[in-house]
Amino acid sequence: IPAVLAGQDVWAAAQTGSGKTVAYALPLLQRLQLLFGPWRRRTQALVLVPTRELAQQVGEVLVGLTRFMEEPPRIVVAFGGVSVNPQMMALRGGAEVVVATPGRLLDLVDHNALRLDTLSLLVLDEADRLLDLGFADELARIRALLPSAQTPPRRVQQLLFSATFPEAVEALAAAHLHEPLRVELRQDAADAPDITQRALSVDTDRRGPLLRHLLAQPGWTQVLVFVATRYATELLAHKLERHGVQAAALHGEMAQGTRNEALEAFRRRRLQVLVVTDLAARGIDIAGLPVVVNYDLPRSADDYTHRIGRTGRAGEAGLAVSFISADTEAHFRLIEKRQGLRVPREVIEGFEPQQVATPDQAAGGVKGKRPSKKDKLRAAAAATAQGGRSTS
Repeated sequence: IPAVLAGQDVWAAAQTGSGKTVAYALPLLQRLQLLFGPWRRRTQALVLVPTRELAQQVGEVLVGLTRFMEEPPRIVVAFGGVSVNPQMMALRGGAEVVVATPGRLLDLVDHNALRLDTLSLLVLDEADRLLDLGFADELARIRALLPSAQTPPRRVQQLLFSATFPEAVEALAAAHLHEPLRVELRQDAADAPDITQRALSVDTDRRGPLLRHLLAQPGWTQVLVFVATRYATELLAHKLERHGVQAAALHGEMAQGTRNEALEAFRRRRLQVLVVTDLAARGIDIAGLPVVVNYDLPRSADDYTHRIGRTGRAGEAGLAVSFISADTEAHFRLIEKRQGLRVPREVIEGFEPQQVATPDQAAGGVKGKRPSKKDKLRAAAAATAQGGRSTS
């Protein structure tokens, strides 16, 4: 907070649930109080986030904090999946703070509803996702609109926050900051979230029955279940509902209204199960969520961190359960290695696996022996950013 107030760039990494949003929201709002007057209603702060749900959540935090300000700034939240017109109307007359997903922000710029030439502060929340190649083009376009890219240039203070910074994107993050203060809060036994991790060995085709069996256990009143694909969210939610479980799906292809309804029903405990893709692993806060289930394992160890970080928040205890089959044993072993942990395999009576991982299966890795096309693109982008700094 002192560094942000002093105008310094900050690169911050801390575990999920540690208060990163408030860590930038408080000094952001305090700095805005000093800019009122001639800068009133001109966009001073931009918070970029990777998902619609996180945009809404950050907006709620900021609006909540402005209740204590004599002259609160106008805050506009913008994301895709809904009509752009209400967001354009909200920006009429200006807004000091905009919270947005990259694609919708550019839509507003293209519609002449928003200008960034007065910006003084840029925040990248869940920065590792924003620096992923999925957002690279949008970020490049946004940076070209900032005062730092104009003539004469004016420096924009930048803050990067995330729970993880994979090596492949560290070079990209560093390339955008000016002499940043790097704050990295290492998790240790004293301040680690109270999350019990369990690994249940089960055949792939028995995961559904096992999940239903566990849902009948005490304490499983509200469960976030992660699967690999959008199709799998709807399929599993439908199967659970057929067996009398109050369940719903949540994924990126759903209409925003439907997504909001599902998330709100889950938060209000009208649903026992919300089946999600990794969309829900980033930033979404479900107060008091007791259980997270990895029905399908995540692609990377970082995604595993974000997933299980949805439980055990704000000092509460949580449970994270992963289903491990013979085919995914190697996948989970590498996650364990990168997390520096070992989770004993358990077998639930009545669900004993018939398939056991062979030595070859157990020796594999999360991403296989060869990097994917996306992995190669990430590595090339990181190398380019590193090379650019070396020659400058």
